Amino acid sequence: MRVETVVEFEQVSKRYGLRYALRDVSVRLPSGRIIGLIGANGSGKSTTLKLMAGLIRPTAGRVRVCGAQVTRRVSQRVSYLSDQDALYPFFTAEDLIRFFNRVFSDFDAGRAHAMLEFMRLRPDDRVGELSKGNLGRLKMVLALSRNAPLILMDEPLSGLDPLVRQSILRGLVSFVDLDRQTLLLSTHEVAEVEPLLDTAVLMAEGRVVDVRDIDDLRGREGLTLIDWMANRLGQPVGGPEGIADGR
Repeated sequence: MRVETVVEFEQVSKRYGLRYALRDVSVRLPSGRIIGLIGANGSGKSTTLKLMAGLIRPTAGRVRVCGAQVTRRVSQRVSYLSDQDALYPFFTAEDLIRFFNRVFSDFDAGRAHAMLEFMRLRPDDRVGELSKGNLGRLKMVLALSRNAPLILMDEPLSGLDPLVRQSILRGLVSFVDLDRQTLLLSTHEVAEVEPLLDTAVLMAEGRVVDVRDIDDLRGREGLTLIDWMANRLGQPVGGPEGIADGR
């Protein structure tokens, strides 16, 4: 049976030396939705995803995924797409599909091959020879080919041609089973992801400012996501912090 809350942060802080990347964050995120973790660079988005993925541990507080406290073993329930290029350069796309199929019991090789075709990638494409945009596409293929309850994607639009971002995002979402999965992506490309989102989590300076249902914003308040962000942050979005324009 699917849990109603897929992620829970309870008074979570993360400190690096004297600097806080996250400070006293408490939030619950619903399952079966596409959730956008939005905010300027340095707002704490990547740290939040790494805590969910079990890659780092909180300085204080608790993080739960699917009702269980996060440990290194959470990788069996979480598929994580990093913003870093961490794939072996000498592997081909087919090599990576075989590797992921051996490592993760929930990996769907058939889905991966279908997504390769959708992304216009070839099985014999070598990682080290791919452009930044095509490498980003391959990483999406690997992350979304798992049947994990929670899929995390850190800045998935980075390096993609602006002319194809919308078509790629809409196509990829069709590969996610929202009856069994939750997709959570971080981005500062707000306008481009808004049509895909069900829920938005706004972060600033290591804190969660607000969590809102997108349909409520549009239907009840008549606000776009950017309007809401500007209201909550008290400044024009896309200005000094460069949220909407990608800086």
